[in-house]
Amino acid sequence: MSKQELPVIGQDTTVESCCPGLLTAPLDQEQAEVLAKVFKALGDPVRLRLLSMIASRSGGEVCVCDLTPAFDLSQPTISHHLKLLREAGLIASERRGTWVYYRLLPEMTDRLAGILTRPAGEPLPAPAGLPA
Repeated sequence: MSKQELPVIGQDTTVESCCPGLLTAPLDQEQAEVLAKVFKALGDPVRLRLLSMIASRSGGEVCVCDLTPAFDLSQPTISHHLKLLREAGLIASERRGTWVYYRLLPEMTDRLAGILTRPAGEPLPAPAGLPA
């Protein structure tokens, strides 16, 4: 297998067949709506930090009790941000007694990676008016 044929780490090769990348084909309305919700969820610094804290946690999950102290925000505000990440399909939660544990859903991050990744070896299109 040549270097160009190696799959990108974290990229599901089936994503390309069902969900073309932004650089290979225009998105349809449904794809754009789903992705806009995900990007909106990621567009807030608190939510981006929360996602990073959850994704990088050893053991794959983290209790909300470990997330809240990292921010100068109230617990209801943190819960709201976590709810938006959950609704965007980026994380999942599980209640255990009085605590809620969160884990990353890699299917969505892998999908984002597949959509945003330019196929290996393909040059970017030249800007209009400039020679290729």
